[in-house]
Amino acid sequence: MGVFGFAIVLGVLQIYQGTAPLFALYSFLFIMVAAVAFNTAGGITRPSGAYIFFYAVLAVIIGLTWKAVLGEPADSNLENPMVTIEVYFCSICGLFAAVYISKRLTTKRAILADFVTDDNMQSATMGCLVTGLVLTVFFSVFPMGSGSVLSGLLQLNRFLLMAIFLGVIHAIRRSGGTSSISLPVLIAGGSLLLSGILGFSKEGMLSPFLCWLVAASSQRYKVSLAQIAGGILFVFLIFEYLVPYSQIGRNYAGTNSSGIDLSISLLENLGAVRSEYIDSQGTDPEDELAQGYFTRHQGFLDRLQMIGPDDSLIALTESGVVVGLTPVYIYFANLVPHFIWKNKPSWGGGNLYAHQMGLLAEDDTTTGISFTPTGEAFHMLRWEGLILLAPALWIVAFTLFDSLCGDVRKSPWGLLVLVTFAHIAPEGGLGALIYTIGYGTLIICFAAFTISYIMPILGEIAIGPHTKTVRFRDSLRINPRVASSIDGQSSTP
Repeated sequence: MGVFGFAIVLGVLQIYQGTAPLFALYSFLFIMVAAVAFNTAGGITRPSGAYIFFYAVLAVIIGLTWKAVLGEPADSNLENPMVTIEVYFCSICGLFAAVYISKRLTTKRAILADFVTDDNMQSATMGCLVTGLVLTVFFSVFPMGSGSVLSGLLQLNRFLLMAIFLGVIHAIRRSGGTSSISLPVLIAGGSLLLSGILGFSKEGMLSPFLCWLVAASSQRYKVSLAQIAGGILFVFLIFEYLVPYSQIGRNYAGTNSSGIDLSISLLENLGAVRSEYIDSQGTDPEDELAQGYFTRHQGFLDRLQMIGPDDSLIALTESGVVVGLTPVYIYFANLVPHFIWKNKPSWGGGNLYAHQMGLLAEDDTTTGISFTPTGEAFHMLRWEGLILLAPALWIVAFTLFDSLCGDVRKSPWGLLVLVTFAHIAPEGGLGALIYTIGYGTLIICFAAFTISYIMPILGEIAIGPHTKTVRFRDSLRINPRVASSIDGQSSTP
């Protein structure tokens, strides 16, 4: 009922603000079908449900909602608004069909269930932390050639992420739900944050917080008011200062300054960096229409919707530019390791599509624009891409990862998939989806094997053997007395 009420209120606001009634109707139907598909998948507890959630919310719903908050018609600033919203509605129906079919193909028991236990989770956490730190230093010192062993290991390296997942779960279960942070979690999170800052990566800076959030949520951790305030402050600092820092840092990357020197220089002048970022966005009230879905740039909220970029690609497709299935063949061909096929073809979709739309200079071969799997599928085959191609890939992905990981509340591998889907579902196109089906599966299996059989041994070497066995209390089945004491110390977010 909550979703229905939200969709009704949003639809009424859209019509009141001048949105075409048919566009508002499709927006309402998109939200309702997304809710049904999400619950059919099993909600956020399943990889398929997480994919639908991140696609629907980050690609479409936030954009539609913020347009209503700004008082702008939802179909304004779009080249082909009705086709765009029809494409989204068709895609969410395709996702629902994919979930419905994949549920009947998924194994009843997760293939990678019980690969790590409470008894060896602390050792596995320390093993992941030590391995992740060593590999981070190693990759920064030694050059990596394309197709080399180091390049392959870099693609498989998710040890610091897994250290956060396992560390948070271990802390919550060991404390019975009263704590979610430990020293390994802080070290792993700090290392990822530092890497993101030095690499001017928004994803890298947000990853530690997102990893903690999904791991804590999977164990139904009760967040305190102080933690809520700290989380809000962290997100504010990221959006207010570090997002401008990362964008300006990328603009200056490649100059005579080294990465560390440039980072220090920008961090010492975050106020000036933010002012430069705002100026570069053209937010002067006297300016004409700013580029994008919103009439004026909305900072990081511009990145929390894909309606604007998709609409431009859809308009290009409607003008007669349809690329066909060639990109799909190339995406699958790229799953062949480089050391086997050195001269394998590549498809720079984001860069190529941006050139087709006339947004980049002819000599710009590096800049790319992100699009949803929906936008790219439509650009490939128009409606056949939404009805046949994208759902077929979604069925494979949902069946595969739901079968491997099962319930993310019980499987740490599912949390790794969830964080991956948070990125590729709204803005990875079909290429990232195909890559995840191939190498994502390898990464999950590699993580499960190493963390189950190798990381505990390395952890024992690092921290020494256990002197006693810790009695864990599963926070999903916590006893009433402990739950009562927790309720008195913290509050639900």
